[in-house]
Amino acid sequence: MKRLLTLLLMLAACSAGTPQFRDVPATRIAVNGSVFDVRVRGELAEAVRINTQYAPRLGPIRDRAALAMAQVSGCPILDVLGDAAVTVGVLGCDRQAGERLLLTSISVPNYECIDFGTYESSGDDGYQVFECTPY
Repeated sequence: MKRLLTLLLMLAACSAGTPQFRDVPATRIAVNGSVFDVRVRGELAEAVRINTQYAPRLGPIRDRAALAMAQVSGCPILDVLGDAAVTVGVLGCDRQAGERLLLTSISVPNYECIDFGTYESSGDDGYQVFECTPY
């Protein structure tokens, strides 16, 4: 019984977020096969990948996490740091002032995203599903 309780607590902590984002509510979003819990605080956004997916390095997941953070925050993402499980993005706008920063030294790729609606799963509130391609 003690092992079962420990296992349940460990699984619940998987998408809890890092200490800086722990008390921020998450928005669940899927981008091109990856599912993230995204939290935004100040000038940073955090994307915690919650689905099981083979990703040995950040490369394949980085752009998907940036798209998820951009969709939730409404801001372009200037930089993404982290690993294939937890990434932190720097927002390219001031969310409180509602204006985008003008930064010419950093290029932000443009993507066209199709919103496929909300995916409902048993026991979940569901999450938004997007299919995005660069242009």
